[in-house]
Amino acid sequence: MKYFTINPPEKLAAYVRFFWVLEGDATLESPYIHRSMADGCAELLFHYQGIFDELIPEKPEEKAFASGLAGQSLLIRRFVIRSNFGIFGAYLYPFAISQLFSIPGSELKNQMIDLKTLLGNQAHELEEKMMLAADHSQRVEIISGFLEKRLAVAKQQPPGIFQTIRYMIQTSEIINIEQLAAHNFLSTRQFERNFKQQAGFSPKLFSRIVRFQHALALYNHNNKSLAEIAYTCGYYDQSHFIQDFKQFSGHKPKEYFFNQAEGTAWRTV
Repeated sequence: MKYFTINPPEKLAAYVRFFWVLEGDATLESPYIHRSMADGCAELLFHYQGIFDELIPEKPEEKAFASGLAGQSLLIRRFVIRSNFGIFGAYLYPFAISQLFSIPGSELKNQMIDLKTLLGNQAHELEEKMMLAADHSQRVEIISGFLEKRLAVAKQQPPGIFQTIRYMIQTSEIINIEQLAAHNFLSTRQFERNFKQQAGFSPKLFSRIVRFQHALALYNHNNKSLAEIAYTCGYYDQSHFIQDFKQFSGHKPKEYFFNQAEGTAWRTV
């Protein structure tokens, strides 16, 4: 299995955290199961080789889209593929959805939307170019050009909430909503409403998801105890850490950090 990230061009860095690639082998006898967890960011996805099926409890497997947008989510989803696969993704700040696609982030929360529904007539050309690209450098060029064109005609929004969301993601610090509202020259109620429209979640819930994601990123730090991971990520105590982790991942932290959890193979490469 191969997983790596690619930095976006400077023009997109305020909206795209990074591009990523995941490739791997799977067969009927040895399928690969991927697990998505709670995430405050969105992803624009292109399956250029193979398409996953979603595993839904007590229902038949459901074919996932070949390309589309996965919005910010609290849901735990499981996907399976029984052939070799390749996925190219653009990992987006949540407010990028409103700027790139003129849709409030709150409307795409917990949603997975195929590219045709998202883009209409533009979808086929973009999908075909991404699928047939000679290599990942070309894919970066294609998707960057597409996103830059959309930003050029986007209605500009006041940057305050964007900067606040970006700061929260980059630092995972414990937040004070009243201070953040004052910093944005808004009442607490106005700030929470504007924040939720862009991020999809309330500031408090979004902050919890961000801390959880920072904990996930410590997967290979086997020298840290669970208590140290909890402290590093800003949890007051280990019990709150365990509670959030189970809610947002479906795993106990001990299972996840000691290589006993489903869907973590890509984090080891």
